[in-house]
Amino acid sequence: MPSPTLLAGRAPLRTGIVVYPGFQAMNLAVTTVLEFANITAGRALYEVVLLSEHGGPVPTSGGFSVTTMPLDDQPFDTVLVVGDNDVQPTPPALTAFLRRAAPAARRIGATCTGAFNLAEAGLLDGRRATTHWFYAARFRRAYPRVKMEEDRIFIIDGPVWTSAGMSACIDLALALVEKDAGAEIARQVARKLVVYHRRAGGQSQFSALLELEPRSDRIQSALDYARQHLHEELSVEQLAQAAHLSPRQFSRAFREETGQTPAKAVEHLRVEAARLMMESGRHPIDVVARDTGFGDRERMRRAFLRAFGQPPQAIRRMNRAEAEAQTEAQAA
Repeated sequence: MPSPTLLAGRAPLRTGIVVYPGFQAMNLAVTTVLEFANITAGRALYEVVLLSEHGGPVPTSGGFSVTTMPLDDQPFDTVLVVGDNDVQPTPPALTAFLRRAAPAARRIGATCTGAFNLAEAGLLDGRRATTHWFYAARFRRAYPRVKMEEDRIFIIDGPVWTSAGMSACIDLALALVEKDAGAEIARQVARKLVVYHRRAGGQSQFSALLELEPRSDRIQSALDYARQHLHEELSVEQLAQAAHLSPRQFSRAFREETGQTPAKAVEHLRVEAARLMMESGRHPIDVVARDTGFGDRERMRRAFLRAFGQPPQAIRRMNRAEAEAQTEAQAA
């Protein structure tokens, strides 16, 4: 529900965004979300301050610089630390600042690989967190005391917020706005930014289509066709026709380009679609199985066990528990 602080029309929530040389510029999208929250509300809900170790101009990964204020002991409602493209070592001054800021702030968080900075400061020990999927294994090795869940868009664990990589920072920022100002303000901000009203935190970072990465347009066309016709049987002959190849040519080319058989790729697409249906609504398992082409729940159950090691019901229970935990955290 909306924060009483904002509803009472008090001072803007001071939000400190910590950057450092070479940070990934995409993280600055958070500031745009907060800017449009102010515009949508017709008043200053947020005061955004860019911070860095020494203040002054700080170069981004893209080569341009942003103006910052030096790290100090000013109070902040929210502190977010950004990530970079290479997971640079956390400067000692940043670690010290995060440790000082965490007890005083209402919440502290990180976007993208900024989670490494929070972990280095010890702020994620024993907590659930996420980061860019590409660096998740490295994170897990470096910080075994953190419960890394790379297959998440963002995670709220008490006062600590972390997001996945790149554009997921927008989802995290919209979630911040929704907690502070309510769902309607967040929806209006999303519409003005021409993005989906934020993806659920538990939604997967991954896409089966992205993982396949075919080289040719013909195989991509077949995959696009499969995604649009998941409710059908989708034989090799159908997919080959979509690719304008003979079934034999298609099967050989598909395996060469993706490393998978057409049948296995279609199963991955069905599993992804089924999981998204369960994350985004309350569809009965039988309906999900039918609409994603599995035909029956037992066939879908076996596919989920192969893909996730868990049946659909366990995935659904996990998503519901996470949603309830996030709702409780936002209401706290």
